[in-house]
Amino acid sequence: MSMFQRQIGKQFAILLVLVLIWLAVEFMIRFGILNPFYELNLILIGINIILAVSLNLINGFNGQFSIGHAGFMAVGAYGAAMITLKTQLPLPLALLFGALLAGVFGVLVGIPTLRLRGDYLAIATLGFGEIIRGIIVNIDYIGGAYGLSGIPKIATWSWVFWLTVLTVIIITNFVNSTHGRATISIRENEIAAEAMGINTTKYKVMAFTIGSFFAGLAGGLHAHYFYTIQPNTFNFLKSFDILVMVVLGGQGSITGSIIAAIFLTIISASLQSLAALRLVIYALLLIIIMLFRPQGLMGTKEFSFKMFSKKSKDREEKPHGTAVGQ
Repeated sequence: MSMFQRQIGKQFAILLVLVLIWLAVEFMIRFGILNPFYELNLILIGINIILAVSLNLINGFNGQFSIGHAGFMAVGAYGAAMITLKTQLPLPLALLFGALLAGVFGVLVGIPTLRLRGDYLAIATLGFGEIIRGIIVNIDYIGGAYGLSGIPKIATWSWVFWLTVLTVIIITNFVNSTHGRATISIRENEIAAEAMGINTTKYKVMAFTIGSFFAGLAGGLHAHYFYTIQPNTFNFLKSFDILVMVVLGGQGSITGSIIAAIFLTIISASLQSLAALRLVIYALLLIIIMLFRPQGLMGTKEFSFKMFSKKSKDREEKPHGTAVGQ
């Protein structure tokens, strides 16, 4: 069997598994078998995967340090909600509007701030998130400090599931494209990338914009599932939650972000009665990760069942100077 046929077979198998998962959950929801609490957390898992994967594009693959992702989520949530409430347009158009609006904000914020690096960039993006929240609080037309309510609850499990899958596919394809390799080269060595003729500002803004777009999409889904949104939902702590998912999963690993988003959503749901402990546990997780596995669960690798094979383990145990498979 050729490599192309194996690749097609692998993709078909993944699609089949995804369809079976979707059908199983959809069946349980339709017939009332699935507890609403578990349905809610499945929705949250999907939204958190979108947020974590999109932030990983910025922080992990591009090597920037943004901690204002909740700000773009807020832009998407309010943008999509206002379209639905004021124009009665269908959900896809409302979500697209919210995501595009967040992407525009990504460009506007990215062009001036992405010339900064490290802590300075982190402070700038944090400031953006808080500015957005402050603006929302002071605009009565969009609910002000009280937020928006009465948003149609039309973001179903199917919408969230397939838009999560679409997000992962698009960002994976971007990372594996020529643009993605240029983006990763900036993370590895920005000076060398510039010397090779790569327009680093262009690719930084591109990654930032794509990440912001999908954060806005997640915000729109959040608004149309929980049917009410408040400015405090999108505060610094929300950005911190997303950042923890990226760091835990591995900066530069899409499957790592997915695993971490699932794990931390389950942890958060389990600690609902002890909300104050959630931040303590997140902080402890970060400390443990930094001490024992600073690269995160997956590092820059992607999950594969080959990782568990003896051959793969033997390869990893070989010295770095040893050529393998030659």
